[in-house]
Amino acid sequence: MRENRSARVFSTRLIDWQRHHGRHDLPWQNTRDAYRIWLSEIMLQQTQVGTVIPYYARFVECFPTIEALALAPLATVLELWAGLGYYARARNLHRCAQAIVADYRAEFPRDLQSLCELPGIGRSTAAAISVFAFGHRAPILDGNVKRVLARCFGIDGFPGSAATENVLWSLAETLLPAKHIEAYTQGLMDLGSTVCTRRKPSCEACPLHAMCIARLDGRQAELPVARPVKVLPERDTTLLLLTDGNRFLLERRPPVGIWGGLLSLPEGTGAGASEFARRHGCRLLEAQVLPSLKHTFSHLRLNILPLLCTVKATPHLVAEAGWQWLEHGEVDTAALPTPIMRLLKTIRKSIPPTRD
Repeated sequence: MRENRSARVFSTRLIDWQRHHGRHDLPWQNTRDAYRIWLSEIMLQQTQVGTVIPYYARFVECFPTIEALALAPLATVLELWAGLGYYARARNLHRCAQAIVADYRAEFPRDLQSLCELPGIGRSTAAAISVFAFGHRAPILDGNVKRVLARCFGIDGFPGSAATENVLWSLAETLLPAKHIEAYTQGLMDLGSTVCTRRKPSCEACPLHAMCIARLDGRQAELPVARPVKVLPERDTTLLLLTDGNRFLLERRPPVGIWGGLLSLPEGTGAGASEFARRHGCRLLEAQVLPSLKHTFSHLRLNILPLLCTVKATPHLVAEAGWQWLEHGEVDTAALPTPIMRLLKTIRKSIPPTRD
């Protein structure tokens, strides 16, 4: 394949920069193990490297093979994922592992189309697996790469729109070098993560600064074009926070929908708190309205009104199926949505433990 001059200059400078200034010692590098590469790529979606490293280490220790991950209960996977956010990734991770074990004898397929058909694996993630595990030539286009390309080549338009994304994919295809695809791909990731950052990019340290249209035109702050402002619908909910001083009562959310598969606080009303407590074998002692909090999803803004319900429970009370009494000390490692975990940690500090 003949490379045009601009593409050749782009890839040559990027490959040389990566070899001298890029990252080479991340836990998932220096391997052709598709399982570990895939695991890191899923974790790195919308999450910084420094945050991912300890989670990756725990996952590999607990699930050293894809078979181990596939056989694990989803609840265990979600517990290890707790705090990493975007929990749909964890659910898809588990489903994908099961599909690879069942359909491909625990071996990742080598063609892009088959990879893209697996749960949670999109075109860019499939390309990254293909490049780093199998050495195939394939373009990636994650958020960091979109930013590098939009700035360097002056691409207008919001990168998340279909039209602009198509332009970027076409450009990414054109820029692929004939060789050294691993260094080139890692270089794109490294450059977007460490140099061509969203705010205050280090243009003087960039190997592409001489050809970067955004730098030449002084448009680094304008490119890539920001997401159009969207007014999100709002929803109000009251969450019942039952505690006997040592434990919190939580429910397991349905596998799909908001916070799917996670433990969370049940919805209810202040008027029904006493009856709710009674149905769970408790007697309501006191109900206190706590300050409201907000949580924003990509499609919804949730206004949460927590109602702290102090209850008297029998010492050996066992929760019904779908419910769980969580010891206060277990909050840090439980599979909880981020705002619920923060709320429980705050409440835990203010409640003196009870003694039988």
